[in-house]
Amino acid sequence: MNSAGILALALYTLLVTACAVGAQQWPQYRTNPFVIRTDAPPHEDTEGGIVVADLNGDGLMDYLLTRPDYIGAYGHEGKALWTKRIPVRVGGQSESQGLPGHHGPGIEVGDVDGDGAAEVIFLTQDSTVHICDGATGGEKASARPPVPEGAERWELVVIANLRGRGDRDLILQATNAEGYRMGRYLAAYPVAALDGEPLWQTDQYLGCAHNGIRIADIDGDGRDEVLGATVVDHDGTLHRVVPVRGHLDSIFAYDVLPDRPGLEVVALEEGGKDGNRVFLFGKTKLLWETHYEHQEPQNAAVGQFDPSRRGLQIWCRSRYNEHQRPFVFDAAGELIAHWEMDDVAPPDWTPRGIETMAVIDWTGTTKQLAAAKARHESGDVCIFDPLTGEFIRRLPEKTDRLYVADVSGDWREELIVVAGSEIHVYHNEEPNPRPSQPRLWTQQHYRRSKMTWNYYSP
Repeated sequence: MNSAGILALALYTLLVTACAVGAQQWPQYRTNPFVIRTDAPPHEDTEGGIVVADLNGDGLMDYLLTRPDYIGAYGHEGKALWTKRIPVRVGGQSESQGLPGHHGPGIEVGDVDGDGAAEVIFLTQDSTVHICDGATGGEKASARPPVPEGAERWELVVIANLRGRGDRDLILQATNAEGYRMGRYLAAYPVAALDGEPLWQTDQYLGCAHNGIRIADIDGDGRDEVLGATVVDHDGTLHRVVPVRGHLDSIFAYDVLPDRPGLEVVALEEGGKDGNRVFLFGKTKLLWETHYEHQEPQNAAVGQFDPSRRGLQIWCRSRYNEHQRPFVFDAAGELIAHWEMDDVAPPDWTPRGIETMAVIDWTGTTKQLAAAKARHESGDVCIFDPLTGEFIRRLPEKTDRLYVADVSGDWREELIVVAGSEIHVYHNEEPNPRPSQPRLWTQQHYRRSKMTWNYYSP
């Protein structure tokens, strides 16, 4: 990276950190839950989602809700900032309908033009990239980069930092138009040159079968990598890291091994001979693979579930359509726990178990928990201990979407429930034992994950 790039990256990092740390004074919501009533149309089963970001520059987190023909921007206190009736590209069943996948919101927020204010980025069904003012929704720019041969349309757009100049780049992704659809097509562009030549492009990316790309700076060089069985470096170099026998179901970036530089990638495999494995890897090297009796792990939550252990733990939900049997690995890939949902869930909980799991900093202690909703229904929410399955809290709800993020009060995370056309935000009313912790938004991989989530990779 040249000196100009280093300076730009340093200024960008200072800006992001200042914004995030300055938000230490976020007020706690007056009611619990805090309810935002929107004019969003009814939810389809798999389509659309929610993300949060500071849209209007007041230092508070706002809400963006998507449906197949709707975007709604709502301020921190619930006031509508703007709405659009537009055929936005949102999630469905990716294997047959394309990206961004089940529950995928299909929308991103970042200062992509360097003016110090947020922009909202999304695709419409005609492959047009739209760049809109975060505060007003007014369109600032649009472009239609050429669609790769073999793809139906561009299906996902993600903000990235590929050149070390901050969030000034976009990555477009598409699946193959015929057969079982996988997001093999990628093209990277500078935001300022979407009508020009791409920085790089490939049709050889192997990621997850059910969701779009996840990105993070896993090697600590200030530039993003695209994560998957194939890791794509910031310059488009491909690293085939994971020997997949079936396909990947979900993927995450965390500091699983704190004694190793950078971040690690956790990926879960479905199927294949002697498959159904869990992988931990870096940019170019597989660190370990493991399994529990070759049972399909399917979905995961990665966190500090046992603070007495070095590194993070990986909780896997298991495949079973009923009577789930989760299991947990430590940072070295050793099995440390397994339990049955029937033994721990409330008697009236659905036998189908839980879905849309996400690690949550709820208590403020070093021990993290996980959140989930009732599976295959607009149902209740729970917070549970991944090591034992104990239900710590149950919230009666009619949850269509569940999102976990730091949006209110102290640095701990909140449960954000989309129920019909309403957004319900639940916070922990207990005192925070570590109130001086920095905002989670200061972590680059946290910001990235909260924009690129879907059902399989919360």
